[in-house]
Amino acid sequence: MTRLLIQTTILLLFSTATTVSAQTVAKTTYGPVPSENQLRWQEMEMYAFIHYSLNTYTDQEWGYGNEDPNLFNPSHLDCRQWVRVCKQAGMKGIIFTAKHHCGFCMWPSDYTEYSVKNSPWKNGKGDVVKELAEACREEALQFAVYLSPWDRNHKDYGKPEYVTYFRNQLRELLTNYGDIFEVWFDGANGGDGWYGGANETRRIDGKTYYGWAETFQMIRELQPQAVIWNDGGDRGDLRWVGTEAGNIGETNWSMMPGKGDTPYHMLHYGVEDGDVWCPGETNTSIRPGWFYHETENEHVKSLSKLMDTYYKSVGRNSCLLLNFPIAPNGRIHPTDSLRGIAFKQMIDESFRDNLALPSSTPQRENGVVCYTLDIQEGKSFNRFVAEEDIRYGQRVKKFSLEALVDGQWQSLKDELVENGDGLTTIGHRRIICFPTVKATKLRFTITASRAEPVIKKLGVYHAPELSPDIPNSGEKKSSGLHFFFSSPKQMLIDWDKEQTITSFRYLPPQESKDGTITHYTLWASTDWANWTKLASGEFSNIVNNPIWQTIKFPATKARILKLDADHLSEGERMAFSDIEVITE
Repeated sequence: MTRLLIQTTILLLFSTATTVSAQTVAKTTYGPVPSENQLRWQEMEMYAFIHYSLNTYTDQEWGYGNEDPNLFNPSHLDCRQWVRVCKQAGMKGIIFTAKHHCGFCMWPSDYTEYSVKNSPWKNGKGDVVKELAEACREEALQFAVYLSPWDRNHKDYGKPEYVTYFRNQLRELLTNYGDIFEVWFDGANGGDGWYGGANETRRIDGKTYYGWAETFQMIRELQPQAVIWNDGGDRGDLRWVGTEAGNIGETNWSMMPGKGDTPYHMLHYGVEDGDVWCPGETNTSIRPGWFYHETENEHVKSLSKLMDTYYKSVGRNSCLLLNFPIAPNGRIHPTDSLRGIAFKQMIDESFRDNLALPSSTPQRENGVVCYTLDIQEGKSFNRFVAEEDIRYGQRVKKFSLEALVDGQWQSLKDELVENGDGLTTIGHRRIICFPTVKATKLRFTITASRAEPVIKKLGVYHAPELSPDIPNSGEKKSSGLHFFFSSPKQMLIDWDKEQTITSFRYLPPQESKDGTITHYTLWASTDWANWTKLASGEFSNIVNNPIWQTIKFPATKARILKLDADHLSEGERMAFSDIEVITE
């Protein structure tokens, strides 16, 4: 057990509103600590991604770079609607895709003709970035920008001249639109593209090509309060978590090595002995894709899936970056809007009443720190919240939870983890979910820490069960899967770790034949490089009888499934009502 290194005085204070908090006096920090910018970022907890570009009108995720600017002519573009929806959904800010990989700029950049200034929208006089930045200020939401380093349109991509162009555009965004809370650089770099008509493949070294040190210095000068998300060579203020499925590890350290490669286990779980503070930002979309596709209207994340995402991001010492794609008319789709608002309402309902009553000062003995919380009138509860004061570093390594039920202490575990009890790190906030218990006391014991624990807040709550009678809580089988479309006729499903799969099930669209798969090929891989064909064939009579179709095959180890729609009944993009993967 780690020897406690720092003597700290912790005095628990309890308000009349039953909020359990702690007043902390610490003489020194331990290990890396967050900057003021990182502290402000962590307090945001949830903010929105907005994906909107020419991809919205070509029904694809990645544009090639030769799409016609005349496609951009939304009939009812309303940035204030976006902001109102995001605010009602509990988002504290918005990051906007000012330029995606296709290179089309959503502001009238002085450095390219490939922008909204050459679209019919507002006769070329519009500026989406400006309208959104102003709408955010009106509603007191923070504003930020995504600028893709990869540009499949620009003729000089891959040459030094493009880096100058890239920085010039970044300077425009950082000087013309007010305060920016985050600058987001996508990790996708290099590949095939239009490149000014060359129509070729170009490869770059994402760690060295962009000259990140000089780019970061410019950001620090122009937007000194912004945090930097970067998946390239230089370590930014924030890190990717290794997946877009909407979860981070149950063990999640906010520290990373200052230099070197960052394999999945570092991104997903952090590094306990890392020498820089670099917390994980959990990004995912409210739909399967990042951009709007009409065929995904039935696949907006359910309320229960969104709550699962919340617990596995904000509840695991991370912030949640939740994407709301913009529909072709220039607005957030009503289904996405209503689901996002229901999400915020469920969070508020789940954590409205802290059931913990005033308690004594924590007990310390042999390096173990124990808090015993009395519960209001022996009420039922199913959530526990703990927060460290991360200004002094992240310290807690392991803890236990016990409930006093009928005079007997019963151990509790995190029901959202598959292996172990899940009671490891805390950081800014840790939320533990467990089956509802009725108890008179809860015992929270810190059994291992890097230094004297500095606990800022504790709470005990009773969250509603997400059953079908709760509006918007309906769960599709596909809600538990992370899937996306690599092309209009190809779907990929991936997992964080290897699965043993035995069959795949497909339910075609129920209201239309458009996108119904009649012939298919199913592939599996463990490494994204080597693929094994599992099955191919026809869904017989699926057009006339659109029921569940099952593809069976011998048990196979896989981390990725790939479904190719070899033939569709109608239309050009595959569609489904639901999908399911059967595992052992």
